[in-house]
Amino acid sequence: MNTTQVTANTKISRTLPLAAKPIKVASRPAVTYSGTQQNELLAALPREVLESLFEHLELVQLPFGKEVFEFGKAMDYVHFPTSAIVSLLYVMEDGATTEIAVIGHEGVVGVSLFEGERAMCSAVVQAAGYGYRMKTEHLRAAFAKGGALPALLMRYNTALFAQMAQNAVGGRHSSIEQKLCRWLLDRLDRSPSNSLKVTQEMISNMLGVRRESITAAAGKLQDEGLITYRRGNITVLDRSGLEAYAGECYKVAKSEFDRLRSDVARC
Repeated sequence: MNTTQVTANTKISRTLPLAAKPIKVASRPAVTYSGTQQNELLAALPREVLESLFEHLELVQLPFGKEVFEFGKAMDYVHFPTSAIVSLLYVMEDGATTEIAVIGHEGVVGVSLFEGERAMCSAVVQAAGYGYRMKTEHLRAAFAKGGALPALLMRYNTALFAQMAQNAVGGRHSSIEQKLCRWLLDRLDRSPSNSLKVTQEMISNMLGVRRESITAAAGKLQDEGLITYRRGNITVLDRSGLEAYAGECYKVAKSEFDRLRSDVARC
């Protein structure tokens, strides 16, 4: 008999290995060629150039009100909207704002080609949606290689400047009704339908005018059968009539973006 005996009452303590807990790794949505085609600038790039950017592109949600970058701050990311609409705003010291440009699926937000460059305005999402973003350092590296990407960005910059210039001129010489027509058309060009979810307060802030003026102007356009307005929603009924009413306040910038699209189609 063994000198060491284990009786039935003896408790044996054993440490059982604990099951390993799964490690959750945040996964990024896959960047696909078909997905990037929703942004006109990305879609215009030669496929091999576009696919070389995939490792740096990230599909992100852009909720309403998100500040993409702030005046005076560094622009860490460049955004290529697909379904979101972003406003470029100049903010005064007293908090008053004026929209100087609007960007959607036709363009790019936050291009910073010089290290240490600071934003000259703020960028805020005005219509929720999606877009692709890339760190500015990667965009600068791609830009330095030359080719189609810098050519497209410089061509787009010309169209964007035309929009800013026209908004500045229209802000001084156009009527409230013309400004409202131009503002609605700018959104319509970047939206999938003829209905826009906006409030009169938002429009008045963007245009830098009193809310009462927007109420009167919207009522006039509705009486003429160009739009219908219900709380928080404007539906455009007669686009050609809206364009005629807006006049030069809209046509000059629209013509420049049409030329951009024509140039992009030949890339």
